[in-house]
Amino acid sequence: MRDSGNPAAGARLFETIGVSKHYGAFRALHDVSFHVDDGEFVSIVGPNGAGKTTLVNVVTGLLRPTMGEVRFLGQDIAGVGPVELARRGMSRAFQLVNIFPALTVRETLAVAVASRLQRISNPFRSLSKDRELQADVVRVAEVLGLRGKLDTVASTLSQGEKKLLDIASAFALNPKVILLDEPTSGVSTGDKHAIMEVLVTAAKAAGVRAIVQVEHDMDLVARYSHRIVALQEGRVLADMPPDQFFADPAMISAVVGTRPPTLKRAS
Repeated sequence: MRDSGNPAAGARLFETIGVSKHYGAFRALHDVSFHVDDGEFVSIVGPNGAGKTTLVNVVTGLLRPTMGEVRFLGQDIAGVGPVELARRGMSRAFQLVNIFPALTVRETLAVAVASRLQRISNPFRSLSKDRELQADVVRVAEVLGLRGKLDTVASTLSQGEKKLLDIASAFALNPKVILLDEPTSGVSTGDKHAIMEVLVTAAKAAGVRAIVQVEHDMDLVARYSHRIVALQEGRVLADMPPDQFFADPAMISAVVGTRPPTLKRAS
């Protein structure tokens, strides 16, 4: 998703405007405003308890904000739920792998494609004979590097392949925007960049217009982000390009408590 230089100017895809989320007296989010524009890769970072997951849950319609607006393609989507949001063009891959372990890769992707095509009254009865659906399954598997694993049972995949399958299921919904909740968690250090390279290449091939990720690995954040939105105690602490973010040691210490990585941008 990340090209050299800045993304081309385009339409604002989604934004939160003054979003707060309260649980009784506890404020998980307070007056959070940020946006994502066409062509951007935006990383949301912050320490544990900063409100990152709550923010993504609000953005993806799992939670309704206590106050504020969430807008996607100009429409209010607060609380619409992930199914309706996927229909409108935004999908999410979760931190914990969310696959059907007894199904093959082909069957897993077929379920996602059938959902998008609204062929879900009895999806397992006719998926194998649905040529349009199966062609789309192969297309998604191809762009995520899983074509050679189509007939492999999901439970036998490596952890990295399981991550890619979970992400592929989100891609199968043909999203305009995809949200990734720690896409490389639980994956070996050596596999993290390989997964991200596949993901970014797949996003370009699939016509995904923007990616938002929640991520704690600062090397990945530095390499792939156009912008970094830093949260602390439920508030936006910073919203800036990675070169500015990582040039501020006090910011790094406040947000993640680590030394800044060496900046190396994805090509």
